[in-house]
Amino acid sequence: MIARTLLLFALLGLAACVEPVTETASAPAADPTGWRLSSGKVPSKAEFTALAATCQVKGGETDACFKELGLKRVP
Repeated sequence: MIARTLLLFALLGLAACVEPVTETASAPAADPTGWRLSSGKVPSKAEFTALAATCQVKGGETDACFKELGLKRVP
């Protein structure tokens, strides 16, 4: 019984020491308006978010990165 109590307090102590995970860099808004895939279809929000995250990791200009990944800007 004492061993269980000590184990419980040890686990609670470890949990209290852990810092919460927070995202420091925010990804660009997932708005595919004005962009088309090479097939001509509008990318889904999930596809566009994945492409935006890829461009964020690469760094540099987002529009140029999107074009490099196959997206086309439409008027």
